[in-house]
Amino acid sequence: MSVTENIPPDKTKEDQVKTANMVLRISEGLVSALVEPKSQQNNTESRKTVKTPTMEINVVSRKGNMTGMSALFAKGNMMAINLADVAKNNNGSASAVLMSVSGVDKFMSPSFFESENVTEIYSDIITATLPKTKHKELPEPVNFTMFHKKKFQPGLVTCVYWKEQGEETHWSVDGCTASFSNESLTVCSCTHLSTFALLLQTEEQEEDSSLLEVVNLFCMSVGLAFLALAILTFLLCTWNPKINNTARLHLSICLFLGHLLFLVGVSRTENAVACAVIAGMLHFLFLSSFVWMLLETLQLFMLVRSLSKVQVIQKEGLRALYLLLMGYGAPLVVVGVSAAVYSDGYGSKGACWLQNEKNFRWSFIGPVAAILALNLVSFCVVIWSLLPTLANMKSDVSQSRDTRLIIFKIVAQFLILGCTWILGFFQRTSMLKYLFVILNSQQGTFIFIVHCLLNKEVREEYRRWLSCLCRTEGPSGGRRKENIKHSGGNLSRPTISDTPVVECGVAL
Repeated sequence: MSVTENIPPDKTKEDQVKTANMVLRISEGLVSALVEPKSQQNNTESRKTVKTPTMEINVVSRKGNMTGMSALFAKGNMMAINLADVAKNNNGSASAVLMSVSGVDKFMSPSFFESENVTEIYSDIITATLPKTKHKELPEPVNFTMFHKKKFQPGLVTCVYWKEQGEETHWSVDGCTASFSNESLTVCSCTHLSTFALLLQTEEQEEDSSLLEVVNLFCMSVGLAFLALAILTFLLCTWNPKINNTARLHLSICLFLGHLLFLVGVSRTENAVACAVIAGMLHFLFLSSFVWMLLETLQLFMLVRSLSKVQVIQKEGLRALYLLLMGYGAPLVVVGVSAAVYSDGYGSKGACWLQNEKNFRWSFIGPVAAILALNLVSFCVVIWSLLPTLANMKSDVSQSRDTRLIIFKIVAQFLILGCTWILGFFQRTSMLKYLFVILNSQQGTFIFIVHCLLNKEVREEYRRWLSCLCRTEGPSGGRRKENIKHSGGNLSRPTISDTPVVECGVAL
């Protein structure tokens, strides 16, 4: 007969807590009666097991100078405890109990665990005690091996214990960590004994998750198209020698490759090795993107400082070689060290990305958070440095137009420098999720608009390309060939003045 039999589920949380604590105290009292009186013989170990359809109890007692770990079992779950060292602190004898009672989980629901995720009990609830033992301090952590109730599900498996603290009782993680976990079991290492369980935390499935996926696919496709245009523009256009596009070009390349690989490869979890390789490449590409954002911020700061000092600018920023070493060297070091420390952290059954185990994702979150903080501070410093320059500018119409353009570029630069990635730390509502997807997928769009479309020299290049294309394909193409033929073959490169303005969807 179970101690929970014929006890109806209580309606309020307070009643559930009282019932759960009462059941645990009754069970521990019954277990104490199973501990045999201290044996007169030294170096002995006795075991006793009680099994019923709803309860299983395993008792181990030790006396003397015995060494080694003691293993206790209850419904397939195991506890490994150094009972020999506990006995040394209790006149040479000690007893340990591991028990599991069915039905107690209806009073100890996962709602007693504070979490924003969807939470469920993922194992049997087991209780470990040291009955009839005066000094209950543990010389070393105790390991609990608990089997999962269900098949593997993507989520975070958490080791918790039932904590009674004054009038408040709840599931807590204090003193317990998951040292190992696979599809069927999890090993918890705890510094104290109590009532333990596994909780599975999964993200709440929003009703509009399918719509968010469609929006993400569309926005990333548009962003990839503008990134490709920006890359071609940086490579093919003739630029002013003073302009250093190294950081912008490689930022566009890394974002393009990272977004493209994420779009086609993040869900390719069939092959574990290929998934790990994809996760490692994504780690490197996105880290490189953020480093290039930091370098672009540094270049912007150096440019603004030069403007404030009214000095002649020979060439923007640092040399290309230094930029390349920092832009790709730093991410390569981070990924290399991360792979060497925990090579199994790349790839999982849910997605080809970094795993949660051992806080491995901090190898990406940590550098990203630091770069975002630096970029945000640097952006504020740039704005502050520009204020005196803007205040001293003349107030005529053309100058005012230039001032507005500068301010617009600065605001747009806030998006290019990746400051909107801060939204990734606040994904609690659907609105923030949509903002994060839309803004960050359009980083390439902002790069193309600010550094290509708003650049006068680039617009002139576009005009030349479009005019040549239209002249080649236009109906008067044959007549132009005749004129060229009659002119004796003297050709000259067309200039902006004799090139017709072609409207192609954008104001050039």
